[in-house]
Amino acid sequence: MGLLIPKHTAPSLAPTEPVGSPTKQRSVTLRAILLGLLLIPLNAYWVVQMERVRYSAHPTTVSLFFNCIFILVVLAGMNSLVARWGRKGWAFKQGELMLVYSMLCIGSCMAGHDMGQMLVPSLTWPFAQSTPSNNYDALFGRYLPKWAMASDTDATKAYYLGNSTLYTSQHLHAWIGPALIWTGFVVVLLFTMQCINVLIRKQWTENEKLTYPLARIPLQITDHQPGGRGGGLPLVKNRLFWIGFALAASVDTINSLNYYYPAIHPIFTPGNGQSSVDLQQYFSGKPWNAIGWTPASFYPFLVGIGMLMPMDFLFSSWFFYLVWKLETVVTVASAWDADPRMPYANYQAFGAYFLFLASTLWLSRTYFKRVVRCALGQPTDIDDHDEPMRYRGAFLGLAFGLALLMAFSMALGLSWWLSGAFFLVYLALALAITRMRAELGTPVHDLHFTGPDWALTDLLGPRVIGASGLAVFSLFFWFNRAYRAHPMPHQLEGFYLADQTSSRTEMGREMRGWFWVLLLAGGVGMLAAFWAMLHCGYHYGALGKQSGTFGPEAWDRYGSWLKQPKPANGHVALAIAVGFLFAAFLQTMRVRFAWWPLHPLAYAVSGSWEMNLVWMPLMIAWLLKSLLLRYGGMKVYLASLPFFYGLILGQFIPGSLLNIWGIITGTPTYQFWQ
Repeated sequence: MGLLIPKHTAPSLAPTEPVGSPTKQRSVTLRAILLGLLLIPLNAYWVVQMERVRYSAHPTTVSLFFNCIFILVVLAGMNSLVARWGRKGWAFKQGELMLVYSMLCIGSCMAGHDMGQMLVPSLTWPFAQSTPSNNYDALFGRYLPKWAMASDTDATKAYYLGNSTLYTSQHLHAWIGPALIWTGFVVVLLFTMQCINVLIRKQWTENEKLTYPLARIPLQITDHQPGGRGGGLPLVKNRLFWIGFALAASVDTINSLNYYYPAIHPIFTPGNGQSSVDLQQYFSGKPWNAIGWTPASFYPFLVGIGMLMPMDFLFSSWFFYLVWKLETVVTVASAWDADPRMPYANYQAFGAYFLFLASTLWLSRTYFKRVVRCALGQPTDIDDHDEPMRYRGAFLGLAFGLALLMAFSMALGLSWWLSGAFFLVYLALALAITRMRAELGTPVHDLHFTGPDWALTDLLGPRVIGASGLAVFSLFFWFNRAYRAHPMPHQLEGFYLADQTSSRTEMGREMRGWFWVLLLAGGVGMLAAFWAMLHCGYHYGALGKQSGTFGPEAWDRYGSWLKQPKPANGHVALAIAVGFLFAAFLQTMRVRFAWWPLHPLAYAVSGSWEMNLVWMPLMIAWLLKSLLLRYGGMKVYLASLPFFYGLILGQFIPGSLLNIWGIITGTPTYQFWQ
């Protein structure tokens, strides 16, 4: 048994019709591309309204973006009406809808909580918000690359105060340069990651046959669209689906009414607008109060997503969450909490991620040797004609992309060796997250405050990095604060969707089209993110409804590095080593013993902040799935899946509609996801 092949995988949800059958039609069409490009700015505005202006819903903080699923449902419904009215030639094919969906996912990443929303305020904050108390200008003003930032304080003042408009010559002139520079940077970064995805796609998708659990949901929604598989009963004609949909929608409807009429008793909501109860209140004495915020929450859509996950990973996710809580209790009981960062859960998770990556690459070494031989034009049994890019081009593209990223970093002020180390660590984490989603379908993967900027500074010390290098690390904070909306797994899932909906005779052409369209979506998505953030900022005021939460984070950290530079932190290195070795132990046990229930990647994921919100729904999903498999077997479990799809869409669709209504009317609304 291979180290990376899960023993308790979710059952295959593969179509009954052979994947890529000759009857499937083209997905990369001009009309699909134009529709995707039209929707990207509208979607970016919606995301920014939700996550910044209203600070609610937060679709990009979970792996499955409900805004994209909602848009897909609307498009699929309209498409079915067009086909039913006798205009089948006008109706979009399933592959076209999947292309639009993937473009929206990439665009959502760009406008998301951990990317575009961080970037825009960080580019101007140290200039516009420099005060005698923070002393930004004197402390590090000379190290900032003003050519890549928005340093015109007269033009950016209105961004923070609001009651203004982006559409003046002064304001546009202040932002056009930074917007184009950072969009170019993002396109190169996305291109580099897509080249990596090209090199690993065949191994993960065709050789190891990973199930891509999260990609199954958009495929199910569009299953009976023109050109779709149509291998079973459509969701809309399945009674179990509507039961699940009605249950989830009823919960949110009643809670929405409670939001306006408190006399109506909410469901699973303890009267504070939150779908959770903090368990810490029941542990008031030391050392048990060290568990901190421990919400017991109920989110039906997360129960639905959990049902698609492998059993061992599903169990381990909530189990290790409780283990992390126990670690903090032991830390306090043992008086080790003099260091407030103990037990360094984020760095233990960091080490576990790297164990997972190392084992992935090691077990795929034979495949990669064949890929290299193919790229060099040597005899091999591997074929790259149906890949998004030929392997030789992917290797060259990867090298070229890394060179450009390093050159840009050096132009900003980072040394060559730190540039190389930074992007190697970043891409390694990106690859581990991508693998995790493709194999396990985890609903979260945030890894807060553990990116290469944090890790390298903690391991080497601020003095080794230098003031100029730390300035670049602060500029790169926007895409390393957390990885909840990381674009790389969405790219690979896009290739999977292309594989599922393309004709084998057109596979190579289709894949190459998807490659460039997804890259285009990333570039347009970043420009749309800039526009949405600036449009809303100048209108509402970034310090008002948008708040200034994200602006100062990187720069206050930078100031603390300069004012109080600490030596290399040996505890960080030890925590990374502990995480790596413990994950190796878990992996070894998992391979040697079929009964071993603990998954090493759950050990990594469960140490992140977002797991606070999802551990209880995953526990419920594990219990339900265990009962279904034990007493009903695989047949009953598969037959029950429409019910859980109903739970997902039963929250996504009413929640999206309610959110849109709130934005249009300017009124607060109940949010099904906090």
